[in-house]
Amino acid sequence: MSKRCYYEILGVSKSASDGEIKKAYRKMAIKFHPDKNPDDKGAEKKFKEAAEAYEVLSDGNKKARYDQFGHAGMDGGGGFGGGFGGGGMNMDDIFSQFGDIFGGGGFGGGRRRGGQRRRKGSDLRIKIKLTLSEMAAGVEKKIKVKKSVVADGVDFNTCSTCNGTGQTVRITNTVLGQMQMAATCSSCQGTGQIIGNRPPGVDSQGLKKEEAVVTINIPAGVEEGMQLAMQGSGNEVAGGIAGDLLIQIIEIKHDQLERHGSDVHYDLHINFIDAALGTSVEVPLIDGKAKIKIEPGTQSGKTLRLKGKGFPDVNGYGKGDQLINIQIWTPKKLSKDEKTALEAMRDSPNFKPNEKEAKGFFHRMKDHFR
Repeated sequence: MSKRCYYEILGVSKSASDGEIKKAYRKMAIKFHPDKNPDDKGAEKKFKEAAEAYEVLSDGNKKARYDQFGHAGMDGGGGFGGGFGGGGMNMDDIFSQFGDIFGGGGFGGGRRRGGQRRRKGSDLRIKIKLTLSEMAAGVEKKIKVKKSVVADGVDFNTCSTCNGTGQTVRITNTVLGQMQMAATCSSCQGTGQIIGNRPPGVDSQGLKKEEAVVTINIPAGVEEGMQLAMQGSGNEVAGGIAGDLLIQIIEIKHDQLERHGSDVHYDLHINFIDAALGTSVEVPLIDGKAKIKIEPGTQSGKTLRLKGKGFPDVNGYGKGDQLINIQIWTPKKLSKDEKTALEAMRDSPNFKPNEKEAKGFFHRMKDHFR
């Protein structure tokens, strides 16, 4: 089942400002909040959809990826496998957003562990180099990453400043009466806990560096510069949720093929005789080879198209083509016999260019994009 567009979920346009996106999310969250709709699975689903949409559209980097690649750039909707993007959000993750949306005081505090804000660990960033065939077919990669994890044997005590709530409350007298202001506790940074016992090699946050093997399922159709987000595989944080693993795709250049979007290009050099008489030649593909026919009288600059031999669209919208650009190769040196043979044909009417039949560069480009 295909996922709904995030902009459609929040009822905003792609050009909506940050303020408009935030306002739309607040409206949806209030309307479908579980506390207002007890035992209503439909409302809970819409509540989670709105939270997932806001998580992406309120983040500049995630929004840019979503605008370019759709759901495939964010989660499992395009074949990324579980754990990517917003699709894995749970209710604790959702309620951790409300401090910003509703002015710091929260909403539905009972679901936020007594008002305590769940922190998120920092993200890890890596680069993965892929061949064109790996990009076209998709591939599973196992990589080693060094990340921060909560160490065994670490003890935590309840923060005495906020009594474990993760927030401090300040009451201010104004002309309108008393106003209660909630803020993140500066002593525990909102976790509600202070580290007690700390084994050797563990930092002040109760973390240590550890090497882990991560399995990454790269979907078919990814391209140079695309960034995937693997949720929960980043750095851990005590009393919170782990950050994300951000994977940037790097293309390993092919020695013969060149990618342009979903299409792949190949320059085929043939000699004048083969162009005039016609021939069959073998050309490389992303995943093998193919034999193609060169028609007699083929002109330099002609483009042949092999349908469906390009890259699959990362969102599942079909496949590109392989374009074979014909280039006539002219020898720089000729033997005496070769010169004699060509001189005999120089004045033949059939060897004079026909300007009406020959197409200029711009005409060929027009044909290419039809």
